[in-house]
Amino acid sequence: MPLEVSLKKKTGDFLLDVEFVAEKEIVALLGASGCGKSMTLKCIAGIETPDEGRIVLDGEVLFDSKERKNLSPQKRRVGYLFQQYALFPNMTVEQNIAAGAGKKQRGRVREMIRKMHLEGLEDHRPSELSGGQQQRTALARILVNEPKLLLLDEPFSALDSYLKWQVEFGIADILKEFSGETVFVSHSRDEVYRLCDSVCILTQGKSEGKYRVKELFDNPQTKSACMISGCKYFSNVKKTGEYSVYAQEWNVELTLSKPVEDTVSSIGVRAHFIELTDVPGENTILCRVMRVVEDVFSIVVMFLPEGGREQIRVEMQKETWNNWKDKTLWCLKIPQESIMLLKE
Repeated sequence: MPLEVSLKKKTGDFLLDVEFVAEKEIVALLGASGCGKSMTLKCIAGIETPDEGRIVLDGEVLFDSKERKNLSPQKRRVGYLFQQYALFPNMTVEQNIAAGAGKKQRGRVREMIRKMHLEGLEDHRPSELSGGQQQRTALARILVNEPKLLLLDEPFSALDSYLKWQVEFGIADILKEFSGETVFVSHSRDEVYRLCDSVCILTQGKSEGKYRVKELFDNPQTKSACMISGCKYFSNVKKTGEYSVYAQEWNVELTLSKPVEDTVSSIGVRAHFIELTDVPGENTILCRVMRVVEDVFSIVVMFLPEGGREQIRVEMQKETWNNWKDKTLWCLKIPQESIMLLKE
């Protein structure tokens, strides 16, 4: 049975309004800082109480505002991994794991130590552990109680970039073995792409519905979803034909490979699809160089379209820049099939 979440919670001027379903999968809550991701997890776990809504896990109602039902966190069978792991500093690894076990699960402490590769660290305290060891201890404390649902709140945020990559592999292996649902909070689209099955986009507290991960990156439907997926270039558009639009920010008419619906209000183009060309033609934008920034292995050039109002950033090899740098006007080409049609 799936996790069903439908809740609203108002905090000051901020309204959280989230709805999604997870069924034997890893669902990411993806959005900018302050959009309500962590608050959603806290409501599911029972740490915070929604103003209204309903939360159901494996057929059991955890919260229902109409029925005035609100199970305590201890009764929800939910494992919550906090950003900072929340280990007890004066307890050993073994004691921390045992603290998460109910009476029936205490015999599983040794099993979890083995499963999380913590042998030899049983008597160590959190301050004596690496970031990865702390995380495995926190996960063992959660899993020892056999939860039906895992809630992971930015599990890599406290780790440096090198350790983060190593620990991610361990998390991926654990999630593959876990038989229940997982809700994964992140603001990193790369983590979501590698680890998750589906994505629920949160924009200023409101969910947009659920995408399969590949669908979000290949075919986002709204501007906010497209931005969160990593797209950097947008323009408001006016429809000029069945297969064409006028891009206002770039002052150019663009031809597309698919029909333009009347509901389309903007377009998005990913940076790696923009091409340099010295031949003006269809879907080319005439530009001037506004700024050049030298990076370690590449050159970043900021272009302003002729008659346009939004700059376009292009990263290129240094050799390419050296061959083209004396040009006064440049042409940037946007292939038809790379243009994403977006609604608000």
